[in-house]
Amino acid sequence: MAESLSEYKKLMEKAKDLAVLQSAEAIIGWDMETMMPPKAINLRSQQLAMLSVLEHKMSTDPATGSLLDRIMRPKEYEKLDDVQKRNVYLVKKRYDEQTKLPEELVSEIAKQSALTIDIWKKAKAKKNYEMFRPELEKLVALQKRAAAILMEVKQTVTPYDAMIDIFEPKMTTGQITRTFDELREGLVALLKKCEKASRQPDVSILKRKVPIDTQRKIAVALAETVGYDVTSKQAGGRIDTTEHPFTTGYYDDVRITTHYYEDNFTSSVFSVLHEAGHAIYEQNLNRAFMFQPVGSACSSGLHESQSRMFENIIGRSYEFWTYFMPKLKKIACNTLADFNLDKFVHAINQVKPSKIRVEADEVTYGLHIIIRFNIERDLFAEKATVKELPEVWNESYRDYLGVKVEDDSEGVMQDTHWASGSF
Repeated sequence: MAESLSEYKKLMEKAKDLAVLQSAEAIIGWDMETMMPPKAINLRSQQLAMLSVLEHKMSTDPATGSLLDRIMRPKEYEKLDDVQKRNVYLVKKRYDEQTKLPEELVSEIAKQSALTIDIWKKAKAKKNYEMFRPELEKLVALQKRAAAILMEVKQTVTPYDAMIDIFEPKMTTGQITRTFDELREGLVALLKKCEKASRQPDVSILKRKVPIDTQRKIAVALAETVGYDVTSKQAGGRIDTTEHPFTTGYYDDVRITTHYYEDNFTSSVFSVLHEAGHAIYEQNLNRAFMFQPVGSACSSGLHESQSRMFENIIGRSYEFWTYFMPKLKKIACNTLADFNLDKFVHAINQVKPSKIRVEADEVTYGLHIIIRFNIERDLFAEKATVKELPEVWNESYRDYLGVKVEDDSEGVMQDTHWASGSF
């Protein structure tokens, strides 16, 4: 018993080193999106590439393989409790997968991801997909190479299944397709019912201009209200501004970003609530498992359930705004002093097809996700090319949501995920 626990302890020490490195990579990535000067992008891409190689070396250390071999001997393995067994399983899963990926490929993906994100920001601002396309093509090609390798070690049916497994373990293209087909049918029917409703909200109140400085104060108040501390001496979070909102970090240092539009203040309201949901989930993982594989978020699906719970179940409820409306009016002073609670809550729950995913209502949001899934599935199945993405995207939005995409900034380039290599 003592020997197996000693070997297990050594394995967890290696897991801790890896978790600490990954947390540092996350903050360097955050800096790239928030504080890094424009000229630094080439240097930053090299820094991230080097760190990814170091992470790969740590993940594939032969000493880890030897520890796993000894720990997983039947007599030794059975001495472990369920949590310890799960940690061993997760370390082995990562070890088996990473040992199959060439170091140069890992480095190239990290470097290209940084370069692609940078050009995405510039191309989106100029509404120019062709400016973005060459870098995206390079990144997609690299990810396809990785997917083909991971497909074998993960024993999945398709390369895209291997990518899905990274974010949603054991989920498959077939399972998601069946679920989404059923979901689409129900959502479209519900959407039609909502559109025919005799009582429609007055959304003009949502277009009231609110100064950016005021919105920043509202963002802090919202975060603090739902339990995401960004102001106290013990704060483990902060709010910054980026083109696309995101959350990153680990336990005591989990940071969120948002964006602000003077004539659409609720865009920031709901992105802050959404990202705060992600952050609160991360900050409230069991501290007894910190630095262990089981101490990380278990899947993107669960993560998203927490963010959307804060954004929608809490953030669009009458009860929440009954409490927060006085604070909102106090912060915004004369700008929102005449806001009517009932009309406001009705307006923020409007159901209407839109072009932007992060601003979609609860009914149509799922259709945005289904569109992205279909495109990614076809991209990895060689049924669509990177060059064709804008056309496929625009057709999908017309067919699924009945909206016309005017330019690629509000279309295929609206999200950062593909630019960062997240498929």
